[in-house]
Amino acid sequence: MKLRTSRRGAVKLASLAMTGVLLSGCGLSSGSSVPLQVEPGTIQRVPELEGVTITVGSKAFTEQLVLGYIAEFALSAAGANVRDLSNIVGSSTARRALASDQIDILWDYTGTSWISYNGNADPIPDARQQYEAVKQQDLERNGIAWTAIDYQVDNTYAFAVNQEAAHRLGVEKISDIPKIIAERPEDATFCIDTEFANRNDGMPGVEQEYGFTADKSKVKTLTEGSIYQATANGTCTFGEVFTTDGRIRSLNLKVLADDHQFFPRYNIGITTRDELLKRYPQITGVFEPVSAKLTNEELMKLNAQVDVDGRDPADVARDWLVQQGLVRLPDGQAAAR
Repeated sequence: MKLRTSRRGAVKLASLAMTGVLLSGCGLSSGSSVPLQVEPGTIQRVPELEGVTITVGSKAFTEQLVLGYIAEFALSAAGANVRDLSNIVGSSTARRALASDQIDILWDYTGTSWISYNGNADPIPDARQQYEAVKQQDLERNGIAWTAIDYQVDNTYAFAVNQEAAHRLGVEKISDIPKIIAERPEDATFCIDTEFANRNDGMPGVEQEYGFTADKSKVKTLTEGSIYQATANGTCTFGEVFTTDGRIRSLNLKVLADDHQFFPRYNIGITTRDELLKRYPQITGVFEPVSAKLTNEELMKLNAQVDVDGRDPADVARDWLVQQGLVRLPDGQAAAR
């Protein structure tokens, strides 16, 4: 999905995207150490996880980096020996890393698994039904288990416009786009990222569902981080965004309604290999209190601290866990500022 570079020295997997070859060695010994230390809070030590080496991965965009570090600190508080293998470029690459034992824990999105990993064409609008279908299919087909699902977070795709364009063009919903293309083709410009341009649940699917074909010369492919500003300053009229991104609010963008309910539900949950979850079912208990406190609003704030305020994702993740009482700082340490 989105690309974001952490300032900490996390192991990078950019080479995987180019070569398709996983890093050598066992996944449970790969990666770097957790960048910050925490002590147990309401997440207590779990005897069964004490000293167990668990490698946490994340995709290479802000929300995933924050979530990845949240997972690392939660497991560290529980007593696990956590390895950091964050910033994996590309959703499919991250999923392959999980399936092949290169990583053990990955926050993922139900819609991504349903559409991109499992190849289903039609999303299921009901979040719980979508989750149950993904959970069953991933387990039966791929040996991947889902746990600690969070229905409060739905980081789905959307299109946004700036306030001037919204007022001038009178757009409120995605089904208004065909009219703009027909009547005001000069305004029918789009900014999207490379992955969205090719995903079944991205631009090709949107065009098919809503009955329009964008002029390819008016579709700009940008890095995810550039799209929000390009939409705000009018470089493009319609920008691909994610509904938990803090830049929507900071740049005062208007999100268009997905009135055909095309985009799948992108509820987050912990994914791991089924054999690992069966061996350590206590993993669920570590993450359920985390999921209970994460909402779209909370994630939007956390993402904004990175993308708008320039804070490090690891600092943001640890401070949030401390504020929620889930972990505490080691004696003598203060929260990052």
